[in-house]
Formats: sequence, structure tokens, C-alpha cells
Amino acid sequence: MAVKLELYRVFKEVAETGNISLAAKNLYISQSAVSQSIKQLETALQARLFSRSPRGVTLTGEGQMLYEYVRSALSLLSTGEDKLSQAQQLLLGTLTIGASDTVTSLFLTPYLEAFHRKHPGIRLKIVSGRSAKVLSLLKSGVVDIAFASSPSDKTNLLDFPCFETHSVFVAGSDYPCDFDHVYSLQEIAAFPLILLERKASSRVFLEQYFLKRGVTLTPEIELSSRSLLVDMAAIGLGVAGVTEEFVRRDLEQGSIRVLKTDFEIPSRTVDMCTLREVSPTAAASRFIEMVQEGTKKG
Repeated sequence: MAVKLELYRVFKEVAETGNISLAAKNLYISQSAVSQSIKQLETALQARLFSRSPRGVTLTGEGQMLYEYVRSALSLLSTGEDKLSQAQQLLLGTLTIGASDTVTSLFLTPYLEAFHRKHPGIRLKIVSGRSAKVLSLLKSGVVDIAFASSPSDKTNLLDFPCFETHSVFVAGSDYPCDFDHVYSLQEIAAFPLILLERKASSRVFLEQYFLKRGVTLTPEIELSSRSLLVDMAAIGLGVAGVTEEFVRRDLEQGSIRVLKTDFEIPSRTVDMCTLREVSPTAAASRFIEMVQEGTKKG
């Protein structure tokens, strides 16, 4: 049995005023409309809710029991509406972002700081993970925005390229190789290689590039951490396949150096992704705008 919410609003007002005329005035409707609403509600519920007298109306026992629930329910609805309004005005709420630690550190941090300063009432949550993980979390509704490397399957996704990334091979500055030599695919593959674990999108991309040219990469060391790639290369354990944009500080400090090659691996992008069929929250929309504006300026 479905009863229109407006009937309960009228019922609550009459119960609290004890007067049909005053309830009509407070609700900006006619007395007959109030009387008709109460009659409809009593008919729908098959219960007598008010006792009438010349001085007004009072709740019956059944009416009093119903009133307690109606008052609570309408109060919750009002609170929900207030919270929604505050969320739309970016006064409160939660924004959940999925991104790798590296992307968060090297790209997102300034945006997170600026957003937090402007909207301190919005709780920021960061879920760490590689591209495949954060895209899965986006599709399952766990995160509002995901930052991922060039998603191969963009079905149901809206993506905005944030910055380009380039794959290069590096070695410690004192590694026994010729940094002036221009290495071929086969020569690179012959080094003791240090790569990210197989599930990493950059590792998959690198392997596919070599395989298409008839060369198989067989790493001696596989790691889950990008920073460890640099550490292992820096102490001379081999040649590491890394993302140039993520190791610039190490390159500038001279702990590692880039090997020259006679091939150039195609660049990729780190994209800001949202669901195509789902409207973002007010907080997510504002953060997206900030990233887009900042990226265009950059």
C-alpha cells in the first residue's frame, strides 16, 4: 500500500497544531484540502487518526502511534535534504580518488592541497593501486575518479589525458656499459633486466612492444615498487625499464642514467577517468574542473 508523502506532511501538521484551519494556513492550502487529505489517509490506512471536537482535533491512540513514526521519518528526510544541499554547495561530503602512489605524489598532490584549502568540509579519500585496480574500483562504484595509464578498454568511461609518459631504460651511473653506445632491442634484452611485476600496465606495454618486434624480455628481477626499480639499478644490479617522468629527480641527481637506443617506445598518457553513464558528485565535478584547468594551463 503506497501512501503519498504529502498526506503524511499534512497529517503531521494537523497533529502538531490540533487545528484544521491553522494547519491549512501553515501549509498554504485550503481547509477543505487539509480535511480531504486526512480523510484520504484514514481511508488508505483503514484507521481513525483524529477525534474531532468544536475546539479542534486530537490524535487517537492509533494516530499517536503513527505520528511518532511520521515525525521521525519526515525529520530524517529533512536532514537528508539539508545534507544533500550542503554537499551540492561543497560544504560537506566525501571525494574518493583511485591512483597509484607515484601519480598521487608526482601529479595529484598540488590539486589535492588546493581542493582541500577551498573545500575543507569535503573529506578526501585516496585509494592506492595500479591502473587495472583503480579502474575496477571506478566501475564498481568504490571511487569517484580514477587516474590510470592509457586505459585500453574505454567502454563506459570518460577519460581526460593529464600528462604523457615515456618508457626508457636506465642503469646506475657506474654500471659497466657504454652510455654513448646506441643499443638495439636485442642488446637491451640481453642485459640483466629489472622490471615491474607482470601485472603492471607499463610492464605489459613494454613486453608487447618488444614481442611485436620478435624480442622476448626475461627480467632477472621483478618488483612491485617503482622506487625499488631505481634503487636496484643505482646499485648496479642491472638495467631497469622505467617511466622517465617518474624518475626525473633520480636522473637529475645522477644516481641513474638513460641508455641510448635506436628505437623509441610510443608514449602513453595518464588519464583522469569517470563513468560515462554516472553523473559525478558536486565534489567530483569540482575536482575534475580543477585538474582540467590546471592541465591546460600547464
